[in-house]
Amino acid sequence: MSTLGDETLRLALALLLPLIGALGIWLAGRRPDVRETVTLSIASLLFLVVASLVPAVLGGARPELIVAEPFPGIQLAFRLEPLGMLFAAVAALLWPINSIYSIGYMRGNAEQHQTRFYVFFAVALFATMGIAFAANLVTLFLFYEILTLSTYPLVTHKGSDAARDGGRVYLGILIGTSIGLLLPAIIWTWSLAGSTEFVPGGLLASLPEPLSPTLLGVLLLMFMYGIGKAALMPVHRWLPAAMVAPTPVSALLHAVAVVKAGVFTVVKVIVYTFGVETLQGVPAAQWLLYIAGFTVVVASLIALRQDNLKRRLAYSTISQLSYVVLGAALLAPLSLVGAALHIAAHACGKITLFFAAGAIYTAAHKTEVSQLRGIGWRMPWTMGAFTVGAVSMIGLPPAAGFISKWYLLGGALETGQLVAIGVIVLSTLLNAAYFAPIVFNAFARPAAEDAADHGEAPRPIVIALTATAALTLALFLFHQVPLALAGQMLAGPAQNG
Repeated sequence: MSTLGDETLRLALALLLPLIGALGIWLAGRRPDVRETVTLSIASLLFLVVASLVPAVLGGARPELIVAEPFPGIQLAFRLEPLGMLFAAVAALLWPINSIYSIGYMRGNAEQHQTRFYVFFAVALFATMGIAFAANLVTLFLFYEILTLSTYPLVTHKGSDAARDGGRVYLGILIGTSIGLLLPAIIWTWSLAGSTEFVPGGLLASLPEPLSPTLLGVLLLMFMYGIGKAALMPVHRWLPAAMVAPTPVSALLHAVAVVKAGVFTVVKVIVYTFGVETLQGVPAAQWLLYIAGFTVVVASLIALRQDNLKRRLAYSTISQLSYVVLGAALLAPLSLVGAALHIAAHACGKITLFFAAGAIYTAAHKTEVSQLRGIGWRMPWTMGAFTVGAVSMIGLPPAAGFISKWYLLGGALETGQLVAIGVIVLSTLLNAAYFAPIVFNAFARPAAEDAADHGEAPRPIVIALTATAALTLALFLFHQVPLALAGQMLAGPAQNG
């Protein structure tokens, strides 16, 4: 078998492994140790398979797997390309770490329905791989919907009235935007181009007659708000509503899969469907830059007012996601590289913050920012990791967020967009304003006199959050591979398969 054939086989394996894992977890449901061994084994194997594909993509290979052609010209197909490879690598790397964390959290809090939790988590990773490797808009849409449906039981896991209410908002907004706007946008694109393929340089750039600026602006609007997972205001409410879920689910939503699927799709559509040159200089497309900037700043202001730690982190996520959208909307090579890098940087930093929030809840049963005074000396590993995540969100060295923000700011300077420059500077100050007091109070102020004595959370939780904090620092020092993938995103393929 040729090397390219081996890559196609590994691509298929990367798609199938999470489903195999879901089946194995379900079969082992009555034996928790076996169930969790299956989870960790499949998650680790997926990472190894995905990691083995990175050198081929960096070498220019673009192998393709066509599964079916249900309608003429519409295929269920998958293809390796740099942006999807970056997204898949981030998700595959964080799944085993999240699984270690989940074991400690679910057992430490005696959560019910643990088998169901692990099964749907695996299905969500199956959908994530499908989104990352989708060769066209139709395939991406199918797996986008599978991701929404598979995470709904995770959001409503606790079964309480609050969980069901949060789940209804979650499902209503995400399904409503995708069916009401994203699907019509895909159909419209197909009617214009006769294809839904992702094409280097942009599918719509190859039209015999260019679309009018007004139609381009309308189509862009439908795509951007149809991708509800990107949480652009005002279709962001699903994200704080989903905070009723257990913390490992919050980590999945904010770092591994759901929101990253949203901003990944935004960048992919702009680069591979519209084409950067198609949108450059189109006044009707400039609204995206301003909406993204508005979301960055307003979400940061709302985060400042939240005393509940998970809600503060949720609004921080809404703000950070729009950094990616802002980078894509600038349509500059540097900003697009920054947008892709921020997908990875935010994933590592934000999962660390949510892991820390869950550790605090498990060990100290505290959920509010105002309750965290002095907790740093009782939980030094947890709050040390939290500090690393916070530094990355602010965008300071030596954390990964500095690298992505540097490229985003470079893109803003390259295009002379003063609004974008102002947004990045102001939001950085706001990030510091809502993260720095948490760290200061945790380490520099004494605990309340009536504070219960406690130590760190269970060991699997501490191991996981320490690992993701280390990844956040490592990505600052060793960012060559994600940077190379992000840079290749703007180039055509060297070979096809």
